[in-house]
Amino acid sequence: MARLVLKFGGTSVGDVARLARAARLVAAERQPGTGLAIVVSAMSGETNRLVEFAREAAGGALIGPAFDDEYDVVCASGEQVTSGLLALALRRIALPARSWQGWQVPVLTDDSHGSARIDRIEAPDLLRALDEGEIAVLPGFQGVTGTGRITTLGRGGSDTSAVALAAALKAERCDIYTDVDGIYTTDPRIVARARRLDRISYEEMLEMASLGARVLQTRSVELAMNWRVPVRVLSSFVEPGQPNPGTLVCEEDPMMEQRVVSGIAYSRDEARISLFGVLDRPGIAADIFGRLADARINVDMIVQSQARTENRQNLLFTLPEKDVRLALATLQDGREAIDFEQVTADLDVAKVSVVGVGMRSHTGVARTMFQALAARNINIQAIATSEIKISVLVASEYTELAVRALHSAFELDASDPGRG
Repeated sequence: MARLVLKFGGTSVGDVARLARAARLVAAERQPGTGLAIVVSAMSGETNRLVEFAREAAGGALIGPAFDDEYDVVCASGEQVTSGLLALALRRIALPARSWQGWQVPVLTDDSHGSARIDRIEAPDLLRALDEGEIAVLPGFQGVTGTGRITTLGRGGSDTSAVALAAALKAERCDIYTDVDGIYTTDPRIVARARRLDRISYEEMLEMASLGARVLQTRSVELAMNWRVPVRVLSSFVEPGQPNPGTLVCEEDPMMEQRVVSGIAYSRDEARISLFGVLDRPGIAADIFGRLADARINVDMIVQSQARTENRQNLLFTLPEKDVRLALATLQDGREAIDFEQVTADLDVAKVSVVGVGMRSHTGVARTMFQALAARNINIQAIATSEIKISVLVASEYTELAVRALHSAFELDASDPGRG
């Protein structure tokens, strides 16, 4: 039997009317010989409400190791509620639906509460139910440890749940229903002439997701690429029968390489740390970035330059804005061993990136990018590259200008605004 996994995000199941529309979309996908598994998020705003309850009950602003397992129990309940509600909405239109909880499948994870990773999904009972024609509705975002404790996968984890389930069921495709109608060449709120892409490769989507595009969680794209699960992103705000092609995230094909750049991504959640007057000696970089790694701080761009003082250098690197305080404390704690003169942090920066598998076989991408930014007097503070992306760090006030300039420079503007 063929199988299909559908996932509905929080805004897609945000109230009873939206649940009813989601049920109609599920009904439209029901075909003889195809088993349907549905993964749902908590209703929009529900997880934030549960997090606040958990924090208040724990008596503090942050949840610590002594509370994390119960924190997961509380936060996972939002998806459990939605799974039952959608099953009811499906039964209302005479479809044979049943909700399954994470421990009933089960979705086995490690014990990293709040950010657990899926080890495997054991689904023999679920497979039998699908083969018998039942529509299974499962809560995303959660799993269970080997000792039977509920875990959660981190924000956006329902995407990961859906793709992992699709891989376990050997599904033909995983459809992600959300509040946008696909993947765009850039944020349509910044560029009105952004185009919806019909297809995008796993690698391009992984870069876009990691660089700030928030349509899909990065871990879900990694899973899809590793298990070769085609993922389609489409709108839940349409009725069955209306045009809703979405964007297919899939393996690269020759046509994709003809498109040099597929999209422009940006992230405002960046910060720059500058270390001045670092003693220039072998192993210094390993020492600095080893300390940051031990503190679980992810560093991106790194630029080294000669300092004014002899035998010293300056180091500039970027990191998530949320990690700045911890990074500064980590560096100050090691100041004597590292031997640097000064450290500063700048939060008024943004990362802007061009992404495309066509960059492998086309030259001149960096020149076009840098010329477009220079023409608008946008200064580049740092540069990072990979085989299919170039990222630059700029002052945050130039974020939107840079995105628009690059979108035009690489001829990504749609001829008719709003059309794919």
